[in-house]
Amino acid sequence: MLITAICAFLTANAVFAFSILGKVYAAVLIPAAILLSVSLIRPFGGKRLAVGRHRQIRNGVTLLEAFLAAGVLTAGVTAAMIPMGRGTASILLNAGIAAAVLAAVFWDGIIRIYTSSVQLGIKWRVIGAVCGMIPVVDLIVLIKLIRLARNEYRFETEKVLMNTARADERICATRYPILLVHGVFFRDLEHFNYWGRIPAELEKNGAAVFYGRQSSALSVADSAAELKETIERIVTETGCGKVNIIAHSKGGLDSRWAISRLGCDRYVASLTTVNTPHRGCRFADFLLSKAGDGLRAKVSGAYNAAAKKLGDPAPDFLAAVTDLTAAACERINAECPDARGVLCRSIGSRCVKAGSGRFPLNLTYLLAGHFEGDNDGLVSVDSMKWGESFTEYTPAGTRGISHGDMIDLNRENIDGFDVREVYVRLVSELREKGF
Repeated sequence: MLITAICAFLTANAVFAFSILGKVYAAVLIPAAILLSVSLIRPFGGKRLAVGRHRQIRNGVTLLEAFLAAGVLTAGVTAAMIPMGRGTASILLNAGIAAAVLAAVFWDGIIRIYTSSVQLGIKWRVIGAVCGMIPVVDLIVLIKLIRLARNEYRFETEKVLMNTARADERICATRYPILLVHGVFFRDLEHFNYWGRIPAELEKNGAAVFYGRQSSALSVADSAAELKETIERIVTETGCGKVNIIAHSKGGLDSRWAISRLGCDRYVASLTTVNTPHRGCRFADFLLSKAGDGLRAKVSGAYNAAAKKLGDPAPDFLAAVTDLTAAACERINAECPDARGVLCRSIGSRCVKAGSGRFPLNLTYLLAGHFEGDNDGLVSVDSMKWGESFTEYTPAGTRGISHGDMIDLNRENIDGFDVREVYVRLVSELREKGF
């Protein structure tokens, strides 16, 4: 950053420097301009292990930090030219050249982080664009953008170093492959992974990963039937014998039904449920009781029509929602005792305030809390507990971990909680158990 900032400053203030040093300054200006041009293509500094998107984030941060440093110095130079008696023409010319040079550095940097950073999200990209023309506020927001991008680069660099150091260990190379089973109202889409960055992290550490591929909205029994087909296909095509299921939300109920009722216990070595409503969501009972037949039919019809266009052969919104009620889950639990020989465990999380989760979880958090207390924005902590063990994740502070955070839905790096590493540990534990 320092080299780029110095070169930008020397080039930007060429007029002022010439007025003091004369032709001698050419010996400094020409190399500075050349180095600045090179830096705009590939900024100096940074660890060489950064590749692709992470390299662009690092380079963008370097350029923006250089822009701020050179900009502050240039403002001081411009202010100093006035009492020194420099002519108006010289001041304006110096300011014009400086503006052009600094603009080149700024736009190069901002474009890099806007096109490569995940952590900026839509929110900070919009804030940056809106506040970019407001004096003082624009600098405050720019510093925030730099901080977010810098932290992202540092975090991802640590991930690269960690995975490189343990690559030979293949700590996620389990005996049986991992089957990730999604929850309600989602599908396993080709261009948007329900599980965020988790599958790639598991594969980097040796895991073989498959997906449930069930419809987005069906009854537990019908989803389980689809899941059974997927499990049998994986076992047949790979010859793996069994799978280790990690299932989120309603996917945990679907998996339990397939194991207990459809004979999949012979194909499943372990089941780990993630934020699954094993005892239902009482606010779902409340909403269904308050909604009239007409409203239920209207909402269900709209969802089913949209789901069909996205690939669901025969979606059933009402059946899916009904099976998430406390009454339905009580029946499911009675009909689906844990199968012998299948390791069953559960993990979960909770929010600590409405703002812990993004829309609409920030709204449903209050509703779920009214009926059941501590929750992740949808499911109560008590409802998540199932199997031989239960682990709850809640980092220090007031951020909390939402229903979506537990599957990296928003691809957000949360202080004190590395969701990718959570799954690496879960799978490595299965490997240690011989699964």
